[in-house]
Amino acid sequence: HRLHAMTRASVLAAATGGTVSESVLKRRKSLEVIRAERAAREITEAKNRKKTKSTIFKRAEKFVKEFRTSASNEKRMKREAQRPATPLKTPDEGKVLLVVRIKGVQGVDARSNKILHLLRLRQLHSAVFVRCNASTLTMLQNVAPFITYGPPNTKTIRDLIYKRGFASVDKARTALTDNTVIEAALGPKNILCTEDLVEQVAGCGKHFKEVVSFLWPFQLTAPVGGLTRRRVSFAEGGDYGNREEKINDLVQNMI
Repeated sequence: HRLHAMTRASVLAAATGGTVSESVLKRRKSLEVIRAERAAREITEAKNRKKTKSTIFKRAEKFVKEFRTSASNEKRMKREAQRPATPLKTPDEGKVLLVVRIKGVQGVDARSNKILHLLRLRQLHSAVFVRCNASTLTMLQNVAPFITYGPPNTKTIRDLIYKRGFASVDKARTALTDNTVIEAALGPKNILCTEDLVEQVAGCGKHFKEVVSFLWPFQLTAPVGGLTRRRVSFAEGGDYGNREEKINDLVQNMI
């Protein structure tokens, strides 16, 4: 009975005169370390599997959402293509257009989001000047549900630059506190003051690209009364798309 009650260690100890050899102790310690490491590894692997599963699920969910949004936009474009031509005229090439983003990030598919970023329209109610040409018009048509645009008059251009104008200096948003900021960046182009900026934009001058790149995208406020028909094009009584000279009334309400 005594031998059965004794532990393995006790048996070994009894067999060796009451002591356990150092090699046996080291082996036991090594086994304990291995078991502990194995247990820790299993816990880590279980956590990683759970994390990976969650990531895969989120990616799949995101993909489905983007696919549905993209499919919805394609259906909309097909419907518009089948409708009779609208009375709105196509802007003349070589003219300046003012583009305003009227929808946020919700419902924007990946392709449209990329185009909006190329246009520097990253935020709701941001606005930029662009030169009208075939490639620009294609981009605007592709993101039509999220923007509205039209040719600005000189008053709107001047008000935007004077009241909402900021410069992009070393990729930082910099206030146009005085003309030295303009001269430092565009002096070699003989653009020295705010009025020179207005003139280049309004006349779509030879340094239009440099001036537009120098100007930080304008951040406007929500129009008084809001935009109540964002899902409908301006040609059909809604808010998005080409609104020709009416863009001036909207923007003056957002400055």
